[in-house]
Amino acid sequence: MKVIIIKYNAGNIRSVLFALERIGINAIVTDDYEEIRSADRVIFPGVGEASSAMKYLKNKGLDKLICSLTQPVLGICLGMQLMCAHSDENDTQCLGIFDQKVKLFPKAGLKIPQIGWNNITDLKSALFEGVSENVYMYFVHSYYVEYCQNAIAKTNYIIEFSSAVQKNNFSAVQFHPEKSGEVGQKILENFIKGF
Repeated sequence: MKVIIIKYNAGNIRSVLFALERIGINAIVTDDYEEIRSADRVIFPGVGEASSAMKYLKNKGLDKLICSLTQPVLGICLGMQLMCAHSDENDTQCLGIFDQKVKLFPKAGLKIPQIGWNNITDLKSALFEGVSENVYMYFVHSYYVEYCQNAIAKTNYIIEFSSAVQKNNFSAVQFHPEKSGEVGQKILENFIKGF
């Protein structure tokens, strides 16, 4: 099983690597076109800022590559947001795999960014096989993906939003499974095994 983590100028790759090692997977971190194309599973993680991340992806030709992949792909946090059509963060055109817009949380008395544990509900995918409804996952984000028809999980923080989405071979989660203990590990296992 060849598992690739896409390398680009966004953080948290090491924590994803370590989480995969805990479930017996030695992933390859690369931005090499052919390596990514030949993978059995592709993980597109990220912590950072949308416009600079998209600029890097375009400069490397990874924007078109990611959209053309046919194997299972999992976006995490910024990776999920970049898979959407547009982000309000510096008015950024994103990959457009999902039609949704990424918006800044409204100022409503709660701290932005959301940092910490929050529950996910309305689980609708085999990605969550063995995961209980209302389980708590770890989030760090100021921007959110609108709740939509592609949502396979939702969360409420100031506003109800999509905490996971899925379309064809593409899945993405706003939370960090690699920082969410045994439950996050189970989600990564489900992705690797195929669902």
